[in-house]
Amino acid sequence: MGLTAQSDRLMSPMKIILAILVVLLVLLQIKLWSGNGGIVDVVQLQRSVDQQQQENKMLTERNNALEAEVEDLKQGVDAIEERARSELGLIKQDETFFQTVDE
Repeated sequence: MGLTAQSDRLMSPMKIILAILVVLLVLLQIKLWSGNGGIVDVVQLQRSVDQQQQENKMLTERNNALEAEVEDLKQGVDAIEERARSELGLIKQDETFFQTVDE
C-alpha cells in the first residue's frame, strides 16, 4: 500500500504537467490554423501573389507588343502606311480599293 500511495503522489504532478502540455498544444494549433500569419493567411496571400504574377505577365506581354509597335513606327513608313490603311481606311492616289466580306 505504501508503494501505491507514493506512485499516486508522483502521478498527480505528471498528470498536471501532461494536461498543461495538451492545453498548450491545442492553443498552438488554434494559433497555427486561424491566427494572424497562420496557414489560412498564408494560403490567401499565395493566391494573391499568383493572381498578381499572372496580371504582371499579361501586362509585360502587352508592353512588349507596344514596344515592338513603337520600334516599327520609328523604323519606317511601312508600319504607318499599314495603320493608315487598316484603321483609317486610307488609300493611295490612283489606287483601287477592294473590300471582301467573309460569310
